[in-house]
Amino acid sequence: MAIDPSYPSWARDLHSPPNPKSKSASSLQDPPGFSSSATGKRATLAKQQARKPPTAEETDILKVKKSWEVALAPAKQLPMNAIMMYMSGNSLQIFSIMMVFMLFKNPLQSLLQTNQVFSKYETPRTRSKMWVVKAVYVLMNLVALALGIWKVNGMGLLPTTRSDWLAWETQREPLERTILAF
Repeated sequence: MAIDPSYPSWARDLHSPPNPKSKSASSLQDPPGFSSSATGKRATLAKQQARKPPTAEETDILKVKKSWEVALAPAKQLPMNAIMMYMSGNSLQIFSIMMVFMLFKNPLQSLLQTNQVFSKYETPRTRSKMWVVKAVYVLMNLVALALGIWKVNGMGLLPTTRSDWLAWETQREPLERTILAF
């Protein structure tokens, strides 16, 4: 397909494929003010100073730090959960019931999966430090469960008064009886 020479050059460029360029960077000229010799020195320095792989001790330190982050994650959720529980109110509505369900479900699941959560951070050298991390993790999840119990008590769902147990109370036998006589 021949392109009319009366077209402007930008229109001819749009209709014709671009010229194939060479793959090597040496065929291209440097932009004004750029020196390729300076970047060549940097590239060779970067190749010479390649990053050495971390030692096993450094890896273990990083694993312990990461496990502490995981252990303290439930503590970071406590303020948010407390505010959400306070804002949802004490009435029995679907929203507050779902919030309380999630407040119990998540810590219970976390408690059951404690060893699985920390298995990727545990090595023979870090095993002695991991029991403290796991204890903090369990403690933070127990605090989250305590928050759920506080909320359920606030909703009036915990049987904490004597009137909640009336079904199991026996009727008192009177010591005396009074009979009215007319």
